[in-house]
Amino acid sequence: MAEQAKVPAIRFAGFTDPWEQRKFSDIVNVCSGKDYKHLEEGPIPVYGTGGFMTSVDEALSYDRDAVGIGRKGTLDKPYLLKAPFWTVDTLFYAIPKSDMDLEFVHCSFLNVDWKSKDESTGLPSLSKEAINETIALVPSFNEQSRLGDFFYNLDNLITLHQRKYDKLVVFKKSMLEKMFPKDGESVPEIRFAGFTDPWEQRQLGELVTTTIGGGTPSTSNPAYWDGEIPWIQSSNVLEDTLFDVDIPKAITQKGLEESAAQIVPENSIAVVTHVGVGKLIYLPFQYSTSQDFISLCGLKGDARYTCYALWKRLQEDLHIVQGSAIKGITKEDLLEKNLPMPSVEEQAQIGVLFSQLDNLITLHQRKLELLQNIKKSLLDKMFV
Repeated sequence: MAEQAKVPAIRFAGFTDPWEQRKFSDIVNVCSGKDYKHLEEGPIPVYGTGGFMTSVDEALSYDRDAVGIGRKGTLDKPYLLKAPFWTVDTLFYAIPKSDMDLEFVHCSFLNVDWKSKDESTGLPSLSKEAINETIALVPSFNEQSRLGDFFYNLDNLITLHQRKYDKLVVFKKSMLEKMFPKDGESVPEIRFAGFTDPWEQRQLGELVTTTIGGGTPSTSNPAYWDGEIPWIQSSNVLEDTLFDVDIPKAITQKGLEESAAQIVPENSIAVVTHVGVGKLIYLPFQYSTSQDFISLCGLKGDARYTCYALWKRLQEDLHIVQGSAIKGITKEDLLEKNLPMPSVEEQAQIGVLFSQLDNLITLHQRKLELLQNIKKSLLDKMFV
């Protein structure tokens, strides 16, 4: 390797020496996990390839932190292990040697394509030998420490936004339970001041003026794509928010005219009715969809409220038949769904509340994605 290639694209000021090429066997001791079922319950965490599993009364490492890396199954998700800990036999733990910074070693593990070192034709497998023979480039300990501290702080920021995001999702779920009546009841547990009338049950079909299906223009015809009409497929609809959607494609007027796709008016609800049933999205602008959707248009009352009420109902239906393979829902079955309906004024306040919650969830999700992308880019540019 040329000497000039042994330095990263971005570097902390004051460091100029080239990085040294070393095998992983020179920077870590790779240790094997063990079965824990003979141990008693205790305070020591047990980890597998998916993270924390349980707690026991003994540790494999009492005072040395390490990096966990999968031996079987998930190979490409290395993560930090803080002592004391125990790992199962599908998870190696790599203890940095005395001249290596733990956080730097963790980043070095993150920069390896471990899937390419899979040695099995079945369940993905990684050997100690494959890890030990992997080449890394390593700077001085001082530069390692600077890099380690930097990525440690970046990880803490990512974790902060992940926790905020998770808390908001849980809070929203809780409020959906409390601000809609339970089965057999006509008023919710929590209600805006000034509203006292009982809620009514209404079929969705009574609230919808028209329904519009979708279609997919030929993907091989460039004249149908890169237009100005947003086109949505089920994979673009997010799980945790009903007011945000990823729209990577837009069709042209020609694509619209020469396919089954149709323009859907603004303030409609696009409901996934095939694979992915249960997902839906409120859209305040005109759009078109694939054939996986039925769009509910000209909604009576507050469309945002109806969106949340329908989503809650569909999630309850899915929970009841949990374990069954639900491939879809017909338009007739969809329109027969009963929804709890308060006055239009109360609908509007509930719709505003949950749309604001969704906006907050989206904000933290976007920040989280941005930070994760920044970390990925910096791992590439600050390491060799």
